[in-house]
Amino acid sequence: MYIRPDLATIPSYVPGKRDDTSLKLSSNEVAFEPLEAAKQAMAEATEKANRYPDLAAVELRTKLGEHLGLSLEEVAVGVGSSALCQQLVQITAGAGDEVVFPWRSFEAYPIFTKVTGATPRAIPLDENGYNDLDAMAAAINDNTKLIFVCNPNNPTGTTLSRDAFDAFLAKVPAHIIVAFDEAYFEFNRDENSPVSTDYVRTHPNVIGLRTFSKAYGLAGVRVGYAFGNAEVIDALNKVALPFGVNVAAQAGAIASLAAREELLARTEETVAVRDEAADHVGAARSQANFIWLPTTPERSAEIAAAMAAEGVIVRSFPEGVRITITNAAETQTLLRAWDRAFGA
Repeated sequence: MYIRPDLATIPSYVPGKRDDTSLKLSSNEVAFEPLEAAKQAMAEATEKANRYPDLAAVELRTKLGEHLGLSLEEVAVGVGSSALCQQLVQITAGAGDEVVFPWRSFEAYPIFTKVTGATPRAIPLDENGYNDLDAMAAAINDNTKLIFVCNPNNPTGTTLSRDAFDAFLAKVPAHIIVAFDEAYFEFNRDENSPVSTDYVRTHPNVIGLRTFSKAYGLAGVRVGYAFGNAEVIDALNKVALPFGVNVAAQAGAIASLAAREELLARTEETVAVRDEAADHVGAARSQANFIWLPTTPERSAEIAAAMAAEGVIVRSFPEGVRITITNAAETQTLLRAWDRAFGA
């Protein structure tokens, strides 16, 4: 049976061990459930689950456009912002092309690139865990078709400055799309950080990416959105999985967007405790709903194992450990487990 041989370089998905007795702080989920209005909207939507959802997601895209100050034609929705990341690679890159992204960053960037047969160009973060925009600009060549910028960066929680991003964009040829990934936008309190909505109006090659999976608490129904140049958005819609954003996802997103002030108020609790958590474990300050401990592969695995033994699941990477920060109660559980594992 023929399967593309290059796909052998993509790691197979191995499900994580399910442990309902431990506190899971490994996937950057929020602790609170969807709002009652969103729950009700999703429940009502599933009563008509025998019918296909709106293929074009017109109501959701219209509401998002109003929220962003853009038109319907400038907004696409997808099965999480991760699906839209893959669609961006699909519409820009193929065999012989290159996709530039920071590393370590969102772990799916190289996978999405390889799925299309393109070549990943992973540019190491600088010594402080920031996207190295100068190095990323220097990596651009005739084969470059797409650049991902992650802000705040996952897993380091670092943010860019407007001046640095402006200087970077000045070096990027106008035909190369810059995907500005803001999955953790709602947790960012850095007033000097660039915001995608300020750039999509002035730079046709900048596409913003956000999600309902994080601050909006809808990770389980999978819905994200991309916005910017209508020509790019149209191409994204052409390669989208038909009917991918299901009826519950569309209804839940619309209801959550209507109540966004109430939802976003919940992020303040995360913001209030993340600095305490970072200081307690010796991590750098973060602008996302997680903190990052850079270390060796061996030490990373040791920390994850020690925390698991204390009933807390964290995420180990070769470059360090990422710990999700949720609310005050779960953070106290985290810190007590940390002290048991490593001493106060």
